[in-house]
Amino acid sequence: MSAAAPTLDRRGVAATVGAFVVWGLFPLYWRLLQHVPSLQIIAHRVVWSAVLVVGWLCLRERGAWLRRIAAQPRARATLALTSVLISCNWGLYIWSVNNGHVVEASLGYFINPLVNVLLGVLVLRERLTRLQWIAVAVAAGGVAWLTWQAGRAPWIALGLALSFGAYGLLRKLVQVDAVSGLGMESVYLFVPALALVAWGEAGHGGAFVHGWSLGTDVLLVLAGAVTALPLLGFAYGVRRIPLSLVGLLQYIAPTLQLLLGVLVFGEPFGLERALGFALIWAALGVFVGDSLWRGRRRG
Repeated sequence: MSAAAPTLDRRGVAATVGAFVVWGLFPLYWRLLQHVPSLQIIAHRVVWSAVLVVGWLCLRERGAWLRRIAAQPRARATLALTSVLISCNWGLYIWSVNNGHVVEASLGYFINPLVNVLLGVLVLRERLTRLQWIAVAVAAGGVAWLTWQAGRAPWIALGLALSFGAYGLLRKLVQVDAVSGLGMESVYLFVPALALVAWGEAGHGGAFVHGWSLGTDVLLVLAGAVTALPLLGFAYGVRRIPLSLVGLLQYIAPTLQLLLGVLVFGEPFGLERALGFALIWAALGVFVGDSLWRGRRRG
């Protein structure tokens, strides 16, 4: 008799799915703040997520998390760089959503797994199978088609994919857990973000307290929670379910973003654009299928 398949951790699956669903619905939240300058939104997002994440870490283990990172000079330096990358990623994403580019932003997160693959080859000297190289080539063809059709490179999608890919690569090289790493990144970003908030409130587009409304103030404060809570859920879930399943679930977020862009925000998605996306989806299908098949053979 064959051994029974291991039972999936339902809480882990739920937490991971929940995180990707929240990330996929982010455009709805940021559109509520469309009247606020993007720089002010990102500054508040950093400030309030820092308060939440650092506060939670200190309650959980006092200053032990900070001492662990402080004892690793390389980790401190790397997290300083990743804090810049993630803030640029957040800023570009919020700007793209509030300027009518949700569909292109979703493309960035469809491309991201393939960017991760290329970074693994170029930096970590990982090897790809023939099918995986074909997948990368097909995806490149999709990007080239979209560039030709639009008359310009999809720079929003490429900027999001490259910044998040570089962020993920550097975080992979640092032996720090996801939440503690976010806490350290928040420490690095807190003072510049707070200074930007203060500058805005001094008459340069600030929207907090004396701005448009109490609702705006609440949304800006809650931006910290909607940033931190999905990450906490993801960090909880990813430790409890197979990485192959995480790899499949990650497409929930860009799929929801694409649907919101087309069905809710009415962004154009004609046949020409759909063909470029189809090439990238085909590449992802080939890559994921090949990875799953090889994983089963090793199992």
